Amino acid sequence: MKTGNQAPTDMKHIVIATETFTPEINGVANTLQHLCHGLMQRGHQVSVVRPRQQNEARGPVAGAGTALFSDEYVVTGLPLPGYSDLRLGITRAATLRKLWQQKQPDALYVATQGPLGIAAVTAAKKLGIPVSSGFHTNFHTYSKYYGAGFLAKLICAYGRWFHNRTAITLVPTRKMEQTLRTMGITPTGVWSRGVDCNRFAPHKRNAELRATWGLAPQDRAVMYVGRLASEKNLQMAVACFERLRALHTRSRFVLIGDGPLRKRLAERHPDYIFCGIQQGEALARHYASGDIFLFPSKTDTFGNVVTEAMASGLAVVAYDDAAASEHIRQDENGMKAALDDDSKFIDHALKLADQPTLLNRIRAQARLDALDLNWHRQIDQFEQLVLNTPQKAKYHAVNQSFSLL
Repeated sequence: MKTGNQAPTDMKHIVIATETFTPEINGVANTLQHLCHGLMQRGHQVSVVRPRQQNEARGPVAGAGTALFSDEYVVTGLPLPGYSDLRLGITRAATLRKLWQQKQPDALYVATQGPLGIAAVTAAKKLGIPVSSGFHTNFHTYSKYYGAGFLAKLICAYGRWFHNRTAITLVPTRKMEQTLRTMGITPTGVWSRGVDCNRFAPHKRNAELRATWGLAPQDRAVMYVGRLASEKNLQMAVACFERLRALHTRSRFVLIGDGPLRKRLAERHPDYIFCGIQQGEALARHYASGDIFLFPSKTDTFGNVVTEAMASGLAVVAYDDAAASEHIRQDENGMKAALDDDSKFIDHALKLADQPTLLNRIRAQARLDALDLNWHRQIDQFEQLVLNTPQKAKYHAVNQSFSLL
């Protein structure tokens, strides 16, 4: 019989190794924040291993517990070449092995494939700790946007080598699962994403905020939320809005986020509204104060902003990929175009702007569907995949050679 102070017998100690974590602002950090919080709520002990973040003060490498984790271990952080907002974690496998020998974890989840991930997987395997990984970022497709497209094949080979050293690789959509199988990464499991429908909600629409954007109640705010960077296909968002504004002259383009393209966009389009990075309730108000949401990315593995927009009651226009491939039903709760059909992407946005009744119906249905996308269900799925997967299924891959084949 359990006493009042006794931990549940199924409580586990789970280590999450990641090269990005809150308060950094990106989809991976956001996902891991919800994951840690959900696991902690269920009584699990969660340890985070991460690099020291940009401008983070130096100090003791061990952190005290918070609402997100039981403890953390901070390693040296170096900027990722070409993507300085993210840091690479630098540590030795022997250092992590010594750390985990003191109190051996029940499972390791590696969220990123950098040097920290390699060291973590190596250390865990030496100790017999079950290892799972996540495919959160399409680095092989990012490469062409940073003048390194010639490295795509090498990056794919590296990803295959890295993930096939772990027992299972988690992906956010069924379409991404197919992509990884084509790359030769197996086995995989679908672990999707939830959305906080209490935070993101239509009732947070703010007339005063819209007025600062120069909008009357009947005018349309076309929204973009995310990193202002080349890999997000922002040129399509711009082309789409310009076509829409030619017909609906009082529409405004509102961009939330920051990145290397912000300065250039602001210089070329001084009439666009750049709100910078928004968080918490401010972000929720910005979402809810919009009308049409453009998600032009063809590189995201999921795109949390799609489900956040749906929860906020926006009509999403996206490509049939990532979150949209899973959650958008054409002409019902949003609009989606084939990946190779840019003209259809624009047509969908124009259709929403031209037909207020359709726009309002889609916005209402998007909110209703988002209510089913709760994080509780996704934490259940994570537990099943990470804590119950037979861990020796692929361990023959420990010594496999790095191959470009």
